[in-house]
Amino acid sequence: MIRFTSEEEAIEKANHPEFGLVAYFFTNDLSHTYRVSEKLKYGMVGVNDPAPFAVQAPFGGVKESGMGREGGRYGLDDYLDTKMVLLQFVKGQGDRSRVPKKR
Repeated sequence: MIRFTSEEEAIEKANHPEFGLVAYFFTNDLSHTYRVSEKLKYGMVGVNDPAPFAVQAPFGGVKESGMGREGGRYGLDDYLDTKMVLLQFVKGQGDRSRVPKKR
């Protein structure tokens, strides 16, 4: 346990280590949940949950706790290559209106 006097100080101390696998905190305030979890530099955050893990959820850390994710759909990202294909039809070039109609 580490003592702190403000939310900002607690977040600063929590983010100080070079590791960032998982962080935990307890609160009854939903706005506090959003605010603090966004500022914590960890791959996973447990709010009122000492074991924030699920098979379908991504598992992984940041900083010196690793790169990438295991589990869930994010676990597949390391095995996939993302490709963007943009298709634009120009009138007269591949336009179906120029295909002869059957009689």
